[in-house]
Amino acid sequence: MFRYGISEEDEHVLHLMASVEKFKEMHLNHDNVPLSPKQDAKKVVPDKPIEIPSNDVERLKDNNAGINELSPKQDDEEVTLEVVSDQSDQHSLAGLSCEKYGGPEDASEMVYWSDITSDASFESPFHAKHDQGDRPMYMTFEPDGGGWNNIRMAMETVVVMAHAMGRTLVIPPGQGMYLLRKDKGKQNIHFSFADFFHLDSLDREHEGIDIITTEEFLLREAMTGHLVDKHTGIVSFPPENRTNWDGQDPKPLKEWLRNVTHTPLWKPESCLAVIPASADASDTDELHAMKDEILKDMPSPADYIGKPGPVDGSPIDRMKEILADRRRLCMYDEEMQAAPVIHFMCYHKMRVRLLVHFYAFLFFQDWRQDLWTKRFVRDHLRYLDELQCAAARIVQAIREKARKRDPEGNPEGLFDSFHIRRGDFQYKNTRLEADEIYKNSNDVLTENATVFIATDQGKKDFFNPLKAHYDVYFLDDFKHLLGGFNTNYYGMIDQLIASKGRVFVGTYHSTFTGFINRMRGYYAEKHKLQGYEEGIIDSYYFAPIGQKFVMRDYVPVKQAFYAREFPASWRDIDKGVGELTSNN
Repeated sequence: MFRYGISEEDEHVLHLMASVEKFKEMHLNHDNVPLSPKQDAKKVVPDKPIEIPSNDVERLKDNNAGINELSPKQDDEEVTLEVVSDQSDQHSLAGLSCEKYGGPEDASEMVYWSDITSDASFESPFHAKHDQGDRPMYMTFEPDGGGWNNIRMAMETVVVMAHAMGRTLVIPPGQGMYLLRKDKGKQNIHFSFADFFHLDSLDREHEGIDIITTEEFLLREAMTGHLVDKHTGIVSFPPENRTNWDGQDPKPLKEWLRNVTHTPLWKPESCLAVIPASADASDTDELHAMKDEILKDMPSPADYIGKPGPVDGSPIDRMKEILADRRRLCMYDEEMQAAPVIHFMCYHKMRVRLLVHFYAFLFFQDWRQDLWTKRFVRDHLRYLDELQCAAARIVQAIREKARKRDPEGNPEGLFDSFHIRRGDFQYKNTRLEADEIYKNSNDVLTENATVFIATDQGKKDFFNPLKAHYDVYFLDDFKHLLGGFNTNYYGMIDQLIASKGRVFVGTYHSTFTGFINRMRGYYAEKHKLQGYEEGIIDSYYFAPIGQKFVMRDYVPVKQAFYAREFPASWRDIDKGVGELTSNN
């Protein structure tokens, strides 16, 4: 069960031995916590009880690590806290209703995801194996240290790995994120991933993944003495015995977690993460043999340009296409399978960072699980409905302006879109002046068309050369449609709006642009738009000029993975729906 576990008060460093009343106060009463983008409080109710076994309580009694004595109420009894959930108001990931978010009445054009009932019941083969153990198996991780879309990209990879490995996913505590700290003191600047994605609905609707907060994990495992320093073999507790790290400096927690968990040094640029079809060692052996065979005559990514392999191809053929000059496999082998907690670091000193798209890093021996995983991300790791609805209102407003500008020639209100990254962007070859951007893109756009520009450029007179040719709009022009939104969400809304452009021109190397293109790919695949068979979308780059047309052809995943999105994430991923079950 997923629970937000956020508290604004720091009066409490919880211990397992707190009274039941205190535990209820800390974990079940969160009405005062702002979780939605508008800072509105919403109560998330657990769908099953928390159980703290009596033998764990007894273990704490005998522990000499400086923990306070148990309260009398917990001495000799099992503690169970249960809340009956009101199922009638539960969110569903399947559709999109904007009625309670201020409209619009019809936001269907924002929907690129699908509702595939059979997908919700699939469990990784490792999920059943880990369920047979005495205790749950976990995956913890550190958010990426870059901007939001780097953070999102790494998070997607971890969520996918948690499902694939059959592990309970532990969401990091709410914390500050790079470039999401606008107006400190006036609005929330400490975010959990639950503030962007419907993780509660995901956890509830999918049998194969369990999601909990860091606080719940620490209460369940750390404060019961189950985590051991891997260097000393001594039971270890969190710094200051703190379990609620929301809004705190995460560095001490990260350093402690690294010492009590298995920390794979997986580097996406040098190894391919491989998920065997089963826990049988023969599958692991087969995958290693497959890689060795490929290395005898290593293909180049260029060999696959315009020539995508079948998504249901043999394992060796699919591995050839995704290997992308990597010569090692990062295998979920027996050693990793036995680790109680796997922790993925973002540790720049060791060059360990999941700056990679999940589909460019993970290889599944079973093609059906590969496509299931891609659908899972498309259909469930999407922005909150409130963000989708805000974007839909603005998209409709832009379409109305486009219709009024050319009622006969553009009755549908079509518009084009840009993402022009400026700010602190490190790739100087994309930092062009506006007249150069026009020169590099005017041939794919329509003169005098309505154009929406997503940008971090503050002074809008920079865009005057573009305004001379197009009817240009920015998010700033529609703030009246956003109400009281936390401004740290504006970038996500920008992405959603820009994704609806008839033609889109983006910034190469930008993961912000990348996600726009992925959403466009999902939409093109869903509606079978021209070129969908090869994953082609009507998107371009204004610089470097050599990359301008790369989205107009099938290109396999290749390094640098983060620089762009690839058709592999959306092309033909609905093949085999219903064929994969937990018993296959």
